[in-house]
Amino acid sequence: MRLSSISGPSGPLFAILLVAACSGAIGNAGTLAPQSPGDESASPASSASESPSASPPATASSPDSAASPADTALPGASPSAGGGISSLTVYFFMDGKLGAVHREVPRTVGVARAALNQLLAGPTSAEASGGPFTTEIPENVLLLGISIANGTATVDLSKEFGSGGGSSSMFGRLAQLTYTLTQFSNVDRVALRLDAQPAFDQPITRDDYRSFSPAILVDRPAWGSAVASPLRITGSSNVFEAEFLVEIDTASGSVLARQQVHATCGSGCWGTFDITVPYHVTREQPGLIKAYNLSAKDGSVEDVRIYQVTLTPAG
Repeated sequence: MRLSSISGPSGPLFAILLVAACSGAIGNAGTLAPQSPGDESASPASSASESPSASPPATASSPDSAASPADTALPGASPSAGGGISSLTVYFFMDGKLGAVHREVPRTVGVARAALNQLLAGPTSAEASGGPFTTEIPENVLLLGISIANGTATVDLSKEFGSGGGSSSMFGRLAQLTYTLTQFSNVDRVALRLDAQPAFDQPITRDDYRSFSPAILVDRPAWGSAVASPLRITGSSNVFEAEFLVEIDTASGSVLARQQVHATCGSGCWGTFDITVPYHVTREQPGLIKAYNLSAKDGSVEDVRIYQVTLTPAG
């Protein structure tokens, strides 16, 4: 199929995605198809009761009484005390693989919109130098609209999202977009539009971009979070026999706690994990969460991921 045979959007992103889709490289994402803007599954008005997307932009704040369930039960980080902050997670790249980064914004019912705005803004200077984190999303991409209904987040971005970079960069930015939105319990998949034109004939999911995930992906707590004991750690993994180790360390590397983790699946399949690890500190201080696997061949450490956090004493 030639790109010219498809009505609607064109350009580098769609040319690359079309080739990849026809070759099966993007899994369930499917091929590009001519669709009208009217095919969008939900409007902000129709999804307001079930979705954090149908709300004011991230710069606006709302009373706690107006917050949606997704605003007060985010998997990426624990809400801050005081009720004036929404804690979010966005996904950038660290050492070539996705990593979860913590962000705080003024309390808003539009947490999905806020998360996307934070994603499009790119890594902060601290994240870029201390992570280091990078993004595959070009500068000057605008969020034109978002709505959520029946588990699908329909996102409209400006055409700059499709500019620059090769195929790896294109799929990388789609992975960032998909992982960031599917952190919310009411989002399973993403329908992407560029300047109101559909990119795929069916939504995309995390499973389409597992190659961009490290073998052990910690979603919670995200890099940069302030945490307290006992610490809940969640994420997904694909390791031998579904087993690996998690440590809570001081900034100097002293081990405060170590726990073996058994995910729901492993040895060729992706599983999830959800553990609670107690630790003890007497004062607030920089710390590290270290997730790693021991080689089945020789017991050497592999698949290491380290996240900087702030350790605080138990309440």
